[in-house]
Amino acid sequence: MLNVTKAVFPIAGLGTRFLPATKASAKEMLPIVDKPLIQYAVEEAIAAGITEMIFVTGRSKRAVEDHFDKSYEIEAELEMRGKTQLLDIVRSIKPSHIDCFYVRQPEALGLGHAVLCAEKMVGNHPFAVMLADDLLEGDPPVMKQMIEVFDHYHSSVLGVEIIAPEDSTSYGVVAGKEWEESIIKLSGIVEKPEPNVAPSNLGVVGRYILKPRIFEHLRRIKPGAGSELQLTDAIQSLLADEQVLAYNYRGRRFDCGSKLGYLKATVEFALRHPEVAQEFGAWLESRWSSAQAKA
Repeated sequence: MLNVTKAVFPIAGLGTRFLPATKASAKEMLPIVDKPLIQYAVEEAIAAGITEMIFVTGRSKRAVEDHFDKSYEIEAELEMRGKTQLLDIVRSIKPSHIDCFYVRQPEALGLGHAVLCAEKMVGNHPFAVMLADDLLEGDPPVMKQMIEVFDHYHSSVLGVEIIAPEDSTSYGVVAGKEWEESIIKLSGIVEKPEPNVAPSNLGVVGRYILKPRIFEHLRRIKPGAGSELQLTDAIQSLLADEQVLAYNYRGRRFDCGSKLGYLKATVEFALRHPEVAQEFGAWLESRWSSAQAKA
């Protein structure tokens, strides 16, 4: 069984929830304090032992490619000014043993179509799919946890978490039987079901490990919700051929695809940031005290 060394990052979406900020720039480049969302996802992949990053891009995504490229001008300027700490930060964005590849998704035809665009680069290898909108924290990192599950069972693995019943219309929801603690053997998966017909309270988050046979099913399925190729539909089809597992990961997720989730992540990470944590925390406390006094 081949190791998981490739990760696909579908980043061709328009980011309409964050307009006008995303009109001409990638939503994946929105910063959480001083680091863009996509970098958090790539760092999670690197921590899991993944060395090949495949970005499925679209219009206005050039900034992502530039971010992971070498910047001679910035590095020369920082070196000349003796700003070695900042220089180290810039150079660490893409470690030398990591390779980045880019492929265009010509039309926004859904997550399944985005994954299919990466087929030639993935080849006959198992691979991760990571959505930067979901900022996940875990110890060990969530993708590392999932690769350990994959290495043990040699099956495709979907990251899931417990969701509120009323939120089922925002998730792919899995059906299945718990095999052992946190491991569910899938019998089905439904895209955005109504709460009264959702098969469980486990929703899929933006982390997948898929075996290459998924590409056969992505080519076979017909457009689903929103006239798009849904990855969920291909996984449901895959179940007829092979075992698929869901893994209730250990960690915490920030839904940075929504304004509220993005703001929560920004506050949480700012309160840990060595440069601003103390002063920002004091400011937040004063704001809270002021609001309580007015209430």
